[in-house]
Amino acid sequence: MRNYLISICVLILSGFSLSAQDVERPLPQGWDKLVTGGRFIDRFKAMPSTCKPSSETWGADAVKPRNICNGLEDDAWSYWGGNIVKGNDGKFHLFVCRWREDSPKGHMQWPSSQVVHAVCDNTIGPFQVVDSIGKGHNPEIQQLSDGRYFIYVNDFAGDAYYLSNSLYGPWEKYAFEYDQRGRPIFDHMANLTFAKREDGSFLMVCRGGGIWISETGLPPYYQVSEKSAYPPFEGKYEDPVVWRTNIQYHMIVNDWLGRIAYYLRSKDGIHWKLDEGEAYAPGIAFHENGRKEDWYKFERIKMFQDEYGRATQANFAVCDTIKKQDKGSDNHSSKNISIPLTVGRLISILDTDTINDDTKTIDVLVKAEDGFNPHKDINLKSLRFGASEEVDYGRGAKVKATRKQGDDLVVTFEAKGNGLTEANFATKLLGKTRRGDLLFGFARLPWLNYNQAALSASYPTFSLNSKKLKVDIELQNFGQVKSENSKLLIEVFKDGKWIKLGESVIASIAPYQKTTITLHKSKFANRGEVANTRVTIFQNNQPPVILEGKVVIR
Repeated sequence: MRNYLISICVLILSGFSLSAQDVERPLPQGWDKLVTGGRFIDRFKAMPSTCKPSSETWGADAVKPRNICNGLEDDAWSYWGGNIVKGNDGKFHLFVCRWREDSPKGHMQWPSSQVVHAVCDNTIGPFQVVDSIGKGHNPEIQQLSDGRYFIYVNDFAGDAYYLSNSLYGPWEKYAFEYDQRGRPIFDHMANLTFAKREDGSFLMVCRGGGIWISETGLPPYYQVSEKSAYPPFEGKYEDPVVWRTNIQYHMIVNDWLGRIAYYLRSKDGIHWKLDEGEAYAPGIAFHENGRKEDWYKFERIKMFQDEYGRATQANFAVCDTIKKQDKGSDNHSSKNISIPLTVGRLISILDTDTINDDTKTIDVLVKAEDGFNPHKDINLKSLRFGASEEVDYGRGAKVKATRKQGDDLVVTFEAKGNGLTEANFATKLLGKTRRGDLLFGFARLPWLNYNQAALSASYPTFSLNSKKLKVDIELQNFGQVKSENSKLLIEVFKDGKWIKLGESVIASIAPYQKTTITLHKSKFANRGEVANTRVTIFQNNQPPVILEGKVVIR
């Protein structure tokens, strides 16, 4: 049985109807055997006490007494969503949306919410609202490479964004533009989330798990994914958050109906790998004395990142009851809450040769940081190293020896049991400190290329002229480096099998540039008929990119 669930009995006694608000989904088989640190949910730490807990405030008994100085809340407004950025003024800036708590529709007033700017001297709170920016819901702020600030909002008349040279405005509003490139939209375009790539371009994930790219960070965004990145489990998915560290890309997506979230990682932000275990669920808001703030809903997770991109804090929109039970001028509402995270340690593999069956040992450098001394703070016997699929279950390579390297520590692991395969693009270190706290870190595999081209095809066009068929296929490079010569294969499904229609060499394409390949083939269908088509791109040292769909013969 999953931990972190609110007691069903408590909710029934409170008179709530659960039928339309949540279901309890069984966890995938084997997840109960994950060790501490194997789940992202294990990284949530106790909330610091920034003021004396109070019961003289709104909310169900399950969330009182609480630290009303955490995040952003007050009696007059219901707050939702939002993320924090650090400004040049040294302050921390939270952009959230809100609506009047006394609105007749209660929580269902959210489609009329306004985006506001709140400020604090620290990341925890209390934040104070200093400005109202304009209409919009589920905001996310990012800083573009040219220094300007960009706030995405769901505006219901069509997604939009605000743009300013300063965190303090003035803000100008623009319509958000997308280019599907002929691909279907997974779910619908809302609740967008963004991560800046190494070259200053941006990656975006939409509500349905589609991956989009913009060279500047401003619209238009171009869809590059052939399928949703989300896990293959039943769920009502929404509220994705994506971020990039110095090692890899990370994503969390929430099943709002099951009240459970999933954690994924990626080498390039386009192809994703699920890490097993819950990312978050109700029950994660607790204090150092063990007391919980048992919020009914945790949604709209956003990350505050350090200079390496590591997530140091999560912010959530939380509410104390079922949304439809939150009426105007009642005792229920919602707020933004700040929860610190255990931060991954800075580690790297010193060996440059590929780890394989002949490898005997693996040297891992663990960097010293402010507040962390690897010579004194690590419980060496607890450490495991290797593929996350191994260490998350308590397996993996074990420590053989250590040696000092200045303030840093080199840990030598027996290679046996590391579990690394071609499916892995990062290794994981997992264990405990000498105080018994969680210790983990990710490292790149030195022999892999992490900055590759990303060729993407549009659906081909078929133009029939007499007995000849003209095939045009547009290709674009959404990677950050120039592509190498690659191969393109186009097939059609006929008589119960895939038949090769043609192939071509794709000459090198610069980042964000495009080219069109034209083939002339014999007629295989009549004008107006639909062809089931498959386009495959083969690039060196990358999995094939496959685009499949129906195309009308013109």
